[in-house]
Amino acid sequence: MIITGSLIQGFGMGVFLFPHSIPSGGGAGLAVLLNYLLHLPISIGLWLANISFLLFAVQYLGKFSAFGTILVITTTAVSVNFFDVYVDSPFANVWFDLLAGSLFLGTGIAVLIGQGVSNGGIGFVALAIAKYRRINPGTSLFWMNTIIFLATAYLIDWKIIIQALLCQWLSTRMVNWFHNPYVSRRKTGGHLAWRKK
Repeated sequence: MIITGSLIQGFGMGVFLFPHSIPSGGGAGLAVLLNYLLHLPISIGLWLANISFLLFAVQYLGKFSAFGTILVITTTAVSVNFFDVYVDSPFANVWFDLLAGSLFLGTGIAVLIGQGVSNGGIGFVALAIAKYRRINPGTSLFWMNTIIFLATAYLIDWKIIIQALLCQWLSTRMVNWFHNPYVSRRKTGGHLAWRKK
């Protein structure tokens, strides 16, 4: 499931978002900055940015989450490069790509959080905040990424801020939808137990 979630989010980023330079998150925003300033490939910048965030938060969530997140970061970076090179979007419109990429990204993140790992280093920090502050992980992720998007837009181009924030809003809604308060995670053989309102 960890690899599946990583591939889903890598597909959304590599096929729909990164071809338009839309940062899909805080780590991606930093990767776009590294690409702009140093001409570093986005997949490598994505890996470096996420590993850096991971080092700051690893002590809060335990060894399994840290190992799982390293696996996520690496699988996502490799899949972003693969999908970017070998798969083209079926749409010819940035807004359709934004919608599709955000939905795939949010689904991938939700799968990963459901497995107790984050979608990257900044997601690891957001998961730690959600765990210790008892807030929704999608909300903390949204605000952390917004700060990075503002810095990226200021240095590169202000027009990407609307697309980046819309991407974050849509993808974090997907995370919140999968992790809404009406879903109870009981010990039922590892399966979700749904309960009504």
